[in-house]
Amino acid sequence: MSRRVSVFPSPQELGPALAQLVAQRAAGSGGRFSLGLSGGSLVALLARDLPAALPGGGGGDEPWLVAFCDERLVPPEHPESTSGAYEAQLLPRLPGPKPRVLSVTPGLSPHDAAADYAAKLREAFRGASVPVFDLLILGVGPDGHTCSLFPDHPLLKEEEKIVAAITDSPKPPPERITLTLPVLNAARTVVFVATGGGKAAVLKRILEGAEQNPLPAARVQPHTGQLHWFLDEAAAAELSIPLEKHSVL
Repeated sequence: MSRRVSVFPSPQELGPALAQLVAQRAAGSGGRFSLGLSGGSLVALLARDLPAALPGGGGGDEPWLVAFCDERLVPPEHPESTSGAYEAQLLPRLPGPKPRVLSVTPGLSPHDAAADYAAKLREAFRGASVPVFDLLILGVGPDGHTCSLFPDHPLLKEEEKIVAAITDSPKPPPERITLTLPVLNAARTVVFVATGGGKAAVLKRILEGAEQNPLPAARVQPHTGQLHWFLDEAAAAELSIPLEKHSVL
């Protein structure tokens, strides 16, 4: 695994750089491009910058495969729905063939929703015991959680399931499904995006600490892939490791 930590003056400069990375990975995929998306502030950031970064034909002749790294079990039209937010803000604006989008089936119990989503992934990644995404874009919370994998939660030890249910999320809503660490660590490229001073302390723990019980985001270490961190200056304020600093273009 190789790790790069890139720092930008603000989210306004980070967004276009992230979009360029997505475009490069899509162009270099050699066929179908598989992309896993996280929600929160990433939706607006990608909606603002990704369409303009893609060539007129999009990522090629073959439709992208778009999945979600976790999902809150709410109706698609609910403001907390990750897939609903992307369907409203980003996906219709992507050039090229309409992407194949794997969304969570509404109305199922958490465990049934997780099993159903795992079945969708296995059908999309036929022949793979664990799906291998070309690119996963992850966020990180002030507590060090990523996807819906929270500190000290039993799901951090899950090794068999590729999608797991969570019914006791410490962050509402409590019922969610999430990709598990085996999937995150199988990806060809993982990009974490973190902005704002509220993330500075936890980023120091994740990127510079060697804790016996690592935070969830620190457990994402792609086995053979690349790991990128895209930070703004506020989020990187406490780091002392070597950084790739990017100025305003």
